[in-house]
Amino acid sequence: MAEARLQVIAGGAVPQEPLTTDPWQFQTACVDAFVASWRARGFSPVTIDNDIGLLERTLAALGRPAWEVTPEDIDRVVGDLAVKGRATSTRREYVQIFKGFHRFLQARKAADIEAAFGVRLVCPVDEFNASRHVGDDSSALVPPPTPERVAEFFDFMKQRIATARKYGPAARDYALFRTLYHAGLRSEEASLLEKPDVHLTRGPFGKLHVRFGKGAHTSGPRPRWVPMLDGLDLVLRWFLDDVRPKFPDSPVLFAAESGGSLHRGTIRNRLRYLMELEGRPTADRFSPHALRRACATHNYERGVDLVAIQQMLGHWTVSSTMRYVRPSATFIEDAYQRAVAGTLAELTGKDATA
Repeated sequence: MAEARLQVIAGGAVPQEPLTTDPWQFQTACVDAFVASWRARGFSPVTIDNDIGLLERTLAALGRPAWEVTPEDIDRVVGDLAVKGRATSTRREYVQIFKGFHRFLQARKAADIEAAFGVRLVCPVDEFNASRHVGDDSSALVPPPTPERVAEFFDFMKQRIATARKYGPAARDYALFRTLYHAGLRSEEASLLEKPDVHLTRGPFGKLHVRFGKGAHTSGPRPRWVPMLDGLDLVLRWFLDDVRPKFPDSPVLFAAESGGSLHRGTIRNRLRYLMELEGRPTADRFSPHALRRACATHNYERGVDLVAIQQMLGHWTVSSTMRYVRPSATFIEDAYQRAVAGTLAELTGKDATA
């Protein structure tokens, strides 16, 4: 008689009875558990609602239970999105949400899936179809808008406030995009700010409490304090005193006309609309995320320490911050001139700026 052997299955405990063998019912239960884990980690309701919809669309496009998905299925779905003209960032989001769900199945449901369906989980996202963030050929490597270009855009917005049909939304947009640039926030981080998150008396410049900072590697929200540099404290003081009271009363800082939060897609669309009104060539236009990269680049060019910029932007590592920094074409020459001027000032005892 053969000796019975126990087998250890990685990624989950012994399956619990009763266990449904209907794959779609089981997957629905897994999705519910996955969403529950988001709530446990403190993700905001807005983020959860957006990601649930994205996950459901991804699973529907794949057309089979997640544990049966193959690399060819991932290629097919991403390829269809590309043919339909969907942006690279959108295709990346589809791959990333599925990858996160599959990782959850491996950690929590692997034993159940093998017992019920006889499938050992192997992630179909591989080196050939894995999503990339900022790589050597990424469009994100396009230089961010220059300080002069950003200043021109804000001047346009400031003038528009006086002539806009609705003062409130025009003034809110001005304060919102100034915040994205000077604080280096992501659109979603700005949309989730509330009025009590503005601490005008904290530190020498005042600080924003970004409570729902994006977490790396699905680690959940990573709160951080961001100083309000370059006069952002004055802008937000004006906004809170003169502009925010014109919107319905709610905790939201940059509120929609209903008083609720602005969706990140709405913020992107508002910026596109404003630049169309500005009438500049397409090559001069930029995205909300480009303002974040401009914040990193312009502060680096001014001599701000790279670690300080990393902390400001909420990056996990300095290497992530370095991918955001795209110095101007004359950065080397400018740095050289500053260094030479500083050396001469030390030798002569004269002010190099005189």
